[in-house]
Amino acid sequence: MATYCQVLVEEKSSVRILTLNRPKQLNALCFDMISQLLQLFLAYEEDPSVKLVILKGQGRAFCAGGDVPLVVRDIVQGKWRLGADFFSDEYILNYVMATYSKPQVSILNGIVMGGGAGVSIHGRFRIATEKTVFAMPEAELGLFPDVGASYFLSRLPGFFGEYVGLTGARLDGAEMLACGLATHFVPSARLAALEEDLCRVSSSDPTFVSTILNAYAQHPHLKQQSAYHRQVLEVIDKCFSRRTVEEILSALEKEATQEPNDWISKAIRAMKKASPASLKIGLRSIREGRYQGVGQCLIREYRMVCHVMKGDISKDFVEGCRAILIDKDRNPKWKPRSLDEMKDNMVEQYFKRVEGEEGWEDLKLPQRKNLPPLVISKL
Repeated sequence: MATYCQVLVEEKSSVRILTLNRPKQLNALCFDMISQLLQLFLAYEEDPSVKLVILKGQGRAFCAGGDVPLVVRDIVQGKWRLGADFFSDEYILNYVMATYSKPQVSILNGIVMGGGAGVSIHGRFRIATEKTVFAMPEAELGLFPDVGASYFLSRLPGFFGEYVGLTGARLDGAEMLACGLATHFVPSARLAALEEDLCRVSSSDPTFVSTILNAYAQHPHLKQQSAYHRQVLEVIDKCFSRRTVEEILSALEKEATQEPNDWISKAIRAMKKASPASLKIGLRSIREGRYQGVGQCLIREYRMVCHVMKGDISKDFVEGCRAILIDKDRNPKWKPRSLDEMKDNMVEQYFKRVEGEEGWEDLKLPQRKNLPPLVISKL
């Protein structure tokens, strides 16, 4: 086993197993890890002897996101462009995975959030287990669901993607499978045997990988309180299909008075705690993502994240990270403070090029031969 800093590499005949190895930080992606993963994925694609790449995490997380406190430190020191480099490399890695010509199997045995979704959901196979916890909690941090989330959330059934992106709702493995974020569900006790069988793969044809995964896959029942039951989905679609964040909240509050329900009160609480700016740009981002390819989504999200880091319109990202990750007082002071103070022209700014910044350019994605559609497999 070779060690590339915080990514462990195992070579098993035609298969490469990459393990994210910062367990104390829940495998949060730092700049070095992103660079290493990008380098390795590109090298394996060119290497005819490599047929399959497996990605997993050490410890109780697959990957809890990007190493945001480091980016915030740069912003506070007036070096937001260093943060922009971090997101630029991360989005290029997401794009390479989304257009990868060889099968990628991501084993999501634990926490999968933010950047962790970016390095797994774009790949062809996503394995959830009974230990999987998935969330896109960016609005709580003053960010927005990025890493191509406007592409994959907008392709979930109905308006479930808006629900997940605006509330930061946590999904378990069974829910990930049901909505299509995971392609297979395998009990964690069977992962070692599954991995052993996957290491015998000697072809890049995904049907060989599929056959092995199907032999281990189970169809777990949704928990009784799951938001993915049909009657709840109907309410989610009714509320989250509304045009604005204000209308979504108002529809949820109306539902709450008619039929008090745990998931509705959680959704309302989460949205009221989140950054108003983040909610508004996040909703528009997912809505635009419905009509864009993965590359277009990442280019647009890069513009948005640069505006977030530059902080000209709102400094909520620094404030959210301070309150949730650094001081941990969980009491952010958002500016604008309310949804009605976050005007449409302010939202509009996030979707434009960054002006008045010498040397700033739109995200340049590499030329790729393979452009497969993301497979969201609804059961």
